[in-house]
Amino acid sequence: MVECPLCFKPVKDTRINEHIDSGCTEHVLSQHNDTPAASKTHSFFTPAAAARKIAITPKNANPASSPPAPSSAPPNADRHRTPPPPLKRSLGDTEDGRPTEPGSPSTKRKKLSALQEVAPLAERMRPTSLDDVYGQDLVGPNGLLRGMVEEGKIPSMILWGRPGTGKTTIARLVANMSNARYVEINSTSSGVGDLKKIFSDAAKDLLLTKRRTIVFCDELHRFNKSQQDHFLGPVEAGQITLIAATTENPSFKVINALISRCRVFTLESLKDDDLVRILQRAMEAENCTSPLLDQDMLKYFAAFSDGDARTALNLLDLAMNMAQKRPSITAEDLKKSLTKTLVYDRNGDQHYESISALHKSIRGSDPDAALYYLGRMLESGEDPLYIARRLIVVASEDVGLADNTMLPLATAAYSACEKIGMPECRINLAHAVVALSLAPKSTRSYRGLANVMAALKEPGVASLPIPMHLRNAPTRMMKDMGYGAEYKYNPDYVDGRAKQDYLPEQLLGRQFLEDKDFGDKIDDDIEEDLESPSPKYGDYGD
Repeated sequence: MVECPLCFKPVKDTRINEHIDSGCTEHVLSQHNDTPAASKTHSFFTPAAAARKIAITPKNANPASSPPAPSSAPPNADRHRTPPPPLKRSLGDTEDGRPTEPGSPSTKRKKLSALQEVAPLAERMRPTSLDDVYGQDLVGPNGLLRGMVEEGKIPSMILWGRPGTGKTTIARLVANMSNARYVEINSTSSGVGDLKKIFSDAAKDLLLTKRRTIVFCDELHRFNKSQQDHFLGPVEAGQITLIAATTENPSFKVINALISRCRVFTLESLKDDDLVRILQRAMEAENCTSPLLDQDMLKYFAAFSDGDARTALNLLDLAMNMAQKRPSITAEDLKKSLTKTLVYDRNGDQHYESISALHKSIRGSDPDAALYYLGRMLESGEDPLYIARRLIVVASEDVGLADNTMLPLATAAYSACEKIGMPECRINLAHAVVALSLAPKSTRSYRGLANVMAALKEPGVASLPIPMHLRNAPTRMMKDMGYGAEYKYNPDYVDGRAKQDYLPEQLLGRQFLEDKDFGDKIDDDIEEDLESPSPKYGDYGD
């Protein structure tokens, strides 16, 4: 008889491998007092250092009073002697909703219970099953990700979405539905040393128990490229299943080698109806019956949260506290008080509202407002590259053909932010913001592309055959088939003018690029004559 190194139960020595393969559930013998034979076989699985400590421990001593195992002992040597959990774990087994590893000390669970009591409402209301996740079709009844998880085929993945869309929650639920070991790290508090230890433990666990490890990395984009490189080997070798979350576009913030090894899933911002359902669920859980927090107030919170469930729940939490402490407060006073509590958050609703306000101020040719929102974001710690990227979009979307120099100017501002950094690059951003605000505006190219995209949704338009004379003919066979035949090379003709059609035959005569820079709507609030200059700063650029 031997003692299992994982669960410390007695097992027949010829059945130890089958016992471990079964997840420590089969071939367990009834408990007996240690015999000399058992002690000998047990020493085979006990590290030398641990064996020495066992040898000097009194026979009837309390194991809890024994000194801890040295750091050189295997990871399983210091585990409490508790039975392994079932393969399918329940989030109800833990106080904070996170999957726990086998053998977690009971004292730690008590600490989690204490933390749970003081946790924010958003943390307490984390869904405990995929059925409770609202607004994400990926994990819905027919969702792609849900189907993969239920089939036991969990790939390494990157969850990309705005804050409060459920990235962390989905990662924990996916881990809970598997029989994998779960490790959670945050790029702001973990370094390369932590990663190496996690990967080493994962490889050992896979070798010993054939159990894979799911590593959830929050805010992956905060790891630099060299740090992200450390994920490549373990992910490619299958030692770990990586579930990474990011609020930034992976194409810009995650190395291509890691993207190619992962599936990228985009999480959508939650709709107001989904947020209202989440808030109603929270009120039921908290037994809140305040008449102030009616359906209209919940809709107000949802609209104000801009698709962020965490923000919505934080607003509700504040509202419930205020309604309880100040019974005479009115709905309007409550809204005003909550508005004052909101501060700029790079990853929250103010992040998106501020950049939207900057963009629209430039579009409206108001440099004062544009500078105000620029300064407000920089003062709050916004990434200058994030602002510079939006200015590049503004240069083409709103200024466009009216001033073709604005695109290289905005691109140069982005390059300046990369090379100089804060605080000096704020001057380059101010230069670009003012220039874009004062520049003439044209949306011809932007609206022309929008017209094309709308046409492509019409039946058959996206697959119309390309005219033969416009096709490339790199081989003799293609030339014999008529590819490129009768094409007129424009530079060979006077002024480059040659009569030939370029659109597919079914679209001939259709115009996508309009002849005007603006639309046809008239703003009734404008009292001045439409013939007068529209910008309040007079002529553009002067």
